[in-house]
Amino acid sequence: MPQAHHEINLEAYVTKKLVENGWLEGKPENYDRHLALYPEDVAEWVKASQPEKWDKLYSINGEETTNVLLNRLDKELKSKNGGTINVIRHGFSIAGAGRIDMSQCAPEDKNNEILIEKYKANRLRVVRQVKYNPTREWSIDIVLFINGIPTATLELKTDFTQSIEDAIAQYKEDRVPEYKLGSKKVQEPLLTFKRGAVVHFAMSDSQIAMTTELKGENTYFLPFNKGNNGHAGNAPREDGEYPVAYFWEEVCTWDSWLRIFHSFVYVETKEKVDKHGKPYKAETLIFPRYHQFEAVNKMIQDVKKNGPGSQYLNEHSAGSGKTSTIAWTAHDLIKIRHDDGTPYFNSVIIVTDRNVLDAQLQDAVQQLDHQFGVIEAIDAQQFGDSKSKRLAQALKEGVPIIVVTIQTFPFAMEAIL
Repeated sequence: MPQAHHEINLEAYVTKKLVENGWLEGKPENYDRHLALYPEDVAEWVKASQPEKWDKLYSINGEETTNVLLNRLDKELKSKNGGTINVIRHGFSIAGAGRIDMSQCAPEDKNNEILIEKYKANRLRVVRQVKYNPTREWSIDIVLFINGIPTATLELKTDFTQSIEDAIAQYKEDRVPEYKLGSKKVQEPLLTFKRGAVVHFAMSDSQIAMTTELKGENTYFLPFNKGNNGHAGNAPREDGEYPVAYFWEEVCTWDSWLRIFHSFVYVETKEKVDKHGKPYKAETLIFPRYHQFEAVNKMIQDVKKNGPGSQYLNEHSAGSGKTSTIAWTAHDLIKIRHDDGTPYFNSVIIVTDRNVLDAQLQDAVQQLDHQFGVIEAIDAQQFGDSKSKRLAQALKEGVPIIVVTIQTFPFAMEAIL
């Protein structure tokens, strides 16, 4: 293990590894703590990826173009239908230039040179010791950005002096999304649910935990570890690296980080009832845990290498996110393309053992792609005796993802054969 026992050395080491992966290192003083944005990257991304739209904005706003762009982006991030993940995927509209894209996902094939160049224009940045509070000198160890928009925060501890529990306690006690300033309540845009960073990592040199919503003492962290030979945590590395090195070697590679935010993160909505019996919708930002990310990647990589026809077994314990893993796998399978652009699969069929189709599963898949017609559930309650006909029609039409119950699956086999 590197002979770094102090937090600042681990911080420098993580940053160094990210820069080696293609990230840009930023200066904390260039971060706008009022807007929770890295202005330079917002402007440079738009200039590089959409020069004609930048020119239109500049012709209208002149030297104020960057400020106009930042203020409109801030407004969209705060809006009810906006938020970080929605803006990263779908951009926002601005007077005089139409829709501004705020990132580009990896092209599905190698034929579109314009999209390939736009993808390469993405700016991933790591900034250390970010002072995020508009009025106080509070700082977070590391913040990760995509095109100037914060996506993750990291609080680091070393096992030599402290533990991951100390980092978790720091988030719960000192990293609150809202605080009182006199008689007023003030929001921290970087730490605000949906508007700010999507995920917050508590990391020591041997373990990682994560949360997607900071709620003070009620903040709930999930492990983000690989496991240690059937036990919790992470195994020591034979190469002398930190046990958590998979974070920058696998999760934070340039391609992986962009892929996570375009193909994995989504908002899960559930109907709940409060203590007064009043129904409400509870929203949870879903960020993949390591075992989910690894499972999907292994299957997709094998399909790309060996083609269709193989069988895979994913072992998930209760509460470990089976639904999300299924949704992510299905969504990735329909996007796999050969170099000439032809798809590996015309349709992906999800078979569930529930008598009534799992609405959570359907919602999870739909959240990943808002295009109409991406997913269709062939439910006996909806289609009755005509479900086999509708199933055959859906396959013929090439509906990308089809969900059926195990009772309906025989009709799918008939339609396929």
